[in-house]
Amino acid sequence: MRVELTDVAKGRRDLALPPTTLSFRSGRATLAIAETEQRPTVLGLIASGRMRPDAGVVRVDGASAARSLRRRTALLDAPEVSDPPPNIATVGVVGEELMFAGFAADPIAARRWLDEHGLRHLTRVPIGDVPAIDRIRLMLELAVLRPGVEAIVLVSPDRHGGDPRAWWGLCREFAGRGYAVLVIAGEAAATLLAEDAPRRRPLPSGIRLRSTRPKADR
Repeated sequence: MRVELTDVAKGRRDLALPPTTLSFRSGRATLAIAETEQRPTVLGLIASGRMRPDAGVVRVDGASAARSLRRRTALLDAPEVSDPPPNIATVGVVGEELMFAGFAADPIAARRWLDEHGLRHLTRVPIGDVPAIDRIRLMLELAVLRPGVEAIVLVSPDRHGGDPRAWWGLCREFAGRGYAVLVIAGEAAATLLAEDAPRRRPLPSGIRLRSTRPKADR
């Protein structure tokens, strides 16, 4: 699966998202750098087929297929869009995601899932208080349970704190499992990751990209 965004833009005078070109594909983790409060979510919505850009083109495997893109892509943790309310217990978040994926979603099933993933200790912890690396791993694992998911768009994982190298390693792991992974984060996180991925020339939009192959592919 290959997703290409070409000169996509959103908002009056392109303020919500300046013209942006990027691509991400199966088996790779790609980092897009987006600043301001709104742009990471807007870019995530467009990249996952959930928002139509005001300008530009989005293609999936060379064709315009917004419905297919939305069906095949999980949008994770986008503020005010797909992030869970911070006061909900982790077991409740897991139960809801299991339900969406078509699995048993009662509290016993949710606790069993947490136990199987080494996260049972977080059962009653509000999701807003879960450490960044555990939160992101939990969301990634739950997302790929959904039928037909081939791509993951993770929005602003750096806002939860922690070491960006930890969640970037997780994203590379999921890319190694065959998923197309796009991570949208800020400049500070990208700077810390610079030693792990080559720099690329800044795009006119101010959003820069960094793409690396999973270690398994090297």
